[in-house]
Amino acid sequence: MSDARWQVHRYRFDLPVGDLSLVLADRSESLSELIKALGGRDGQRFLLGPNGFPDTRVNDFLGSARMRNLAETSNRDYAGCLALWLNFLETRGQEWFTASVDDVEEFQFWRLTDPTNPERVGTSTFSKDIAACKKFYRWASSRYPEVADIFAEVGSPRAKRTAGVKWLDPAAIARWRDVGLRGRTLDGGPDKSWRGRNEQRDSAFVDGLYGTGLRLTEWGSVVLPELPTLELGRSFYTCRLADKCAKGGYGHPYWMPVDVLRAVRAYIEGPRARAVRDAQAEHRYDAVAARQIAQPAKRGGHVILIADDGQEVQRPWNLIDPEQRRRLFMRTGSDLEPLALWLNEDGLPRDPHGWHHTFDNANRRIAALGLPNFRCTPHMHRHSFALKWFSIGKLVYAARLSSLEEDGTNDFRTQFGDTWHFVQTMLGHARVETTKNVYLEPFRNLDVEILLAHADGFPVKEFLSQAFRLHPNVASDPVGTSW
Repeated sequence: MSDARWQVHRYRFDLPVGDLSLVLADRSESLSELIKALGGRDGQRFLLGPNGFPDTRVNDFLGSARMRNLAETSNRDYAGCLALWLNFLETRGQEWFTASVDDVEEFQFWRLTDPTNPERVGTSTFSKDIAACKKFYRWASSRYPEVADIFAEVGSPRAKRTAGVKWLDPAAIARWRDVGLRGRTLDGGPDKSWRGRNEQRDSAFVDGLYGTGLRLTEWGSVVLPELPTLELGRSFYTCRLADKCAKGGYGHPYWMPVDVLRAVRAYIEGPRARAVRDAQAEHRYDAVAARQIAQPAKRGGHVILIADDGQEVQRPWNLIDPEQRRRLFMRTGSDLEPLALWLNEDGLPRDPHGWHHTFDNANRRIAALGLPNFRCTPHMHRHSFALKWFSIGKLVYAARLSSLEEDGTNDFRTQFGDTWHFVQTMLGHARVETTKNVYLEPFRNLDVEILLAHADGFPVKEFLSQAFRLHPNVASDPVGTSW
């Protein structure tokens, strides 16, 4: 494809207008006011064609309720997939509104099979392309009679998920974190050449990925009021992922180990607090455009949003998406502080995708120390989390865990039915079929030794009593539970 192509852009009301100030000189409205008048929103994605001009029909779709209702990551991915499709059509001299089913078939061949395409992808990635184009053409064909829904009969290719499931055992996860993020040498000692500045934050974040099993964007969207309070004697804390922050809009409970919560609290009281103080001293929060002041609500799970005119609106955290969360600030005396948990060094809320750079840097450091194949990605933590809980479930059913007596094993079976429903619960999947589709084949023939390595020393009995003590279908020991 040529350099002239369809490209994805975003409206950003917090950025300077640059040379556009000359264009706006004789207008009374600001750039953001003009964009709003045309139906645009801050953060909304739009496409510009190879000639530098937009197609208003395409951008109307990107600004439609159908796209706004998607999770932020899906919105981003779908915009990129649509741009890819439009660029493919450019190479064929074809317009999107006159394209045919033949173009769709050629697109599939080029994306998956064409030996001349150096960037071929797997079926799971292509399925996302199909989903984006189906949504676009379904929307466009219902509004423009001349547009045919050429993707209506196109199904997603069947994917073999096993190749994408890779994990690390607990010892490997700890080694990757210590060497890549904490500046240790391969033998565990301090590396005198280490110049990392965010090891406490980064380690807490990565430990949270493995400890909770949340996806990167989900864990990155957590705000301070959603964190539980440390309590004496607790090993696990039941938390809830908001619908607006969850993949597919399916919010669900998740469980945070006490060591993860301790690390997060230490980060809040240490590096995060310093970053906030520095940002306040430099008045960085005052310069954040489109910020919104918020304060705690008496009703649990809710927040009070305060408009510029002082009006207050109470909303559940469940309905506040990651992008809006990064714009929420609370007043602490005469200063402001972000409600977002994870901050950059400058004290501003961290975009979740910035964590990919953290992983890339850690992998490069480890490769430079002589282990180029010892790599880790954010989603490998989720796969490793899944294997840990699969191992625990399997070994409990097989009565192989010494930490659980026979009555505890029976309780476990009563509560979860079988291992796959247990793993589904821990991962937050809406359907057990999803869990099996991803993990059944790669986990099918694992040796008991591997299962034991992932489950060794895990306090199953304590977890069951603490994590599910408030579950309506789970009865706990009323005498043995003291909190």
